[in-house]
Amino acid sequence: MSTETPDFVREHDVDQTTLDIIESTLSNTRDEMDRVVETTAISPVIREQSDQFPLIADAKGRMVMGQFGSAIDTILENSPFDRDDLVDGDVIATNDPYMCAGAVSHTPDMLLLRPIFYEGDLVGYSSQWGNLMDVGGKTPGSMPVQATTIFEEGMRLPPVKLYKAGAFDSELLETFAHNTRLPEHAEADIKALAAGTKAAETRVHELCDRFGKETYLEATDAILDRTRAGMIDLIHEFVPEGERYTFEDYVDDDGMGNGPIKLHLEIYREGDTVYLDWTGTDEQVPGTVNFLLNEKMFKMFTGVFLIMAFDPLLTFNDGYYDLFEVTLPEGSVVQPEFPAALGNRLPMMARQFDVLQATFSKLIDDFSVAGSYGTSPNLVYAGTDSEGNDFQMLEILYGGIPARPGGDGLDGHSWWPLFRTVPAEYQEAYYPLSIDEYSTRADTGGAGEFRGGHGITKVYTFEESGAITFQDDRAHTYPWGVDGGTHAATSEKKLIRADGTEEELPSKVENVGVEAGDKLVFATAGGGGLGDPLERDTDTVAREVDRGLVSEAAAREEYGVVLTDGTVDEAATENRRKELRASRDDLESFDYGPLPDDDELETRIADERREFDDRHD
Repeated sequence: MSTETPDFVREHDVDQTTLDIIESTLSNTRDEMDRVVETTAISPVIREQSDQFPLIADAKGRMVMGQFGSAIDTILENSPFDRDDLVDGDVIATNDPYMCAGAVSHTPDMLLLRPIFYEGDLVGYSSQWGNLMDVGGKTPGSMPVQATTIFEEGMRLPPVKLYKAGAFDSELLETFAHNTRLPEHAEADIKALAAGTKAAETRVHELCDRFGKETYLEATDAILDRTRAGMIDLIHEFVPEGERYTFEDYVDDDGMGNGPIKLHLEIYREGDTVYLDWTGTDEQVPGTVNFLLNEKMFKMFTGVFLIMAFDPLLTFNDGYYDLFEVTLPEGSVVQPEFPAALGNRLPMMARQFDVLQATFSKLIDDFSVAGSYGTSPNLVYAGTDSEGNDFQMLEILYGGIPARPGGDGLDGHSWWPLFRTVPAEYQEAYYPLSIDEYSTRADTGGAGEFRGGHGITKVYTFEESGAITFQDDRAHTYPWGVDGGTHAATSEKKLIRADGTEEELPSKVENVGVEAGDKLVFATAGGGGLGDPLERDTDTVAREVDRGLVSEAAAREEYGVVLTDGTVDEAATENRRKELRASRDDLESFDYGPLPDDDELETRIADERREFDDRHD
């Protein structure tokens, strides 16, 4: 553990009004960076779904505004140059997770980093990364399921200068794009990311013009210091000292028959420092669900949890990083060793959020945390149409958000708040398919005083021959409920052939052939419920039955609400709830659903994969 106090901790020579203006401007600039990228990129995963993340750092590479944490030191260490080699107009590009310590976590994520100079001095950095549609590799979309090394997951660009003193290296970009299936998309999207970093440079220059370079630099230190001081207060108020708390959860499988895959976290506090130890987490797996968890990224996630739960006005940044000590076991699924495959890390990323918040719910007195999230899968549909034109669709779908203290979970929503869905009209206009259904899956969110969000059902009819690849999870394990809330429903996939034959698919498949007229029924998991379902407002249950979100049977069996002609029968409901309370066991702190033991679950997962592979060999 480092005991050295960060150099930004001191009295700051900047008045409060100026500091607030600079902090607010940088916060708005972060949003502007995203907007620039969204309006100049052409790929739907960025333009429509907003799968990109900005960052503004100080002169030492510490994130002042952003979300994923800074890996600027690591990027420079793995590049052929250091800070003294950087000049105004340089932009560094990389998409290699292993060369940025997981700041981007799979090869489709391209990161651009721009040093910002003012009057010849380095005053900070801006960076932006976004999910490209394709970077090569063995499958369209560059997220194979049946891969065992990152070498199968596409073109990897080490940290190199895409712009040198403002001069664009077109040959470098052309070489990279040439190795992708969608070179025009790759070129346009990478240039859009560069434009996002330029927007931040412009705003930083304006702040230096307005307040002076020294005041700007002093303000970035003060912003970091203010966040750190606020985090110390949160830690002392909400994280008790002297006890250790643990939680475990599972990713179903790696898409190659290996699973379930355990994540284990222990949290405790000593003084101002919170320790987070992933020892006990399973070793890395052969398939592509390994998650190269950046230590700073995880510190960011931890701080965001505390800030959003208890002090949402506090800026999250690198200011509090010395207050958290993280242990990520080498060779585990949260710190895999090169060249482990990483392409489908989303299930592991979602589960680490679940494990983090569940452990904190044990740690923090009288605090009910949200239940478990559903899923956030990817779907790729690619091929060559009857006119000889290649096509490739990439879409991120969403499951149910868990119930939260005081409110229901959202139905079919991303766990990244700024993500959006791709409009069905966009997909039908640009790809050879039709969307026959996009609906909420009734009764799939966990029951509770506050209901978990439902998963969604999306039905695609393919109009051209091609192949589909997707990764999902929570097909064998359940999103758990909390404090009496029940577990949510699992995910499901079904392929209905044009001749009417049907096939249940595993949650992770690669290059499954489809023909014109075939349908894919893609159903995501719900989110866990929170609190006693028998305490749920009866009128709310009736309203959700009327809207088709909850069935009348579920209203009676899970919530104890009896309806007559759509209206709550108060007397029958009171009697029904008395019956249910008398017949049930004590409420559980965590409802994991009807899981078999680990050995049986392991056998089920292996058998499912073997049977699927036998059918498709």
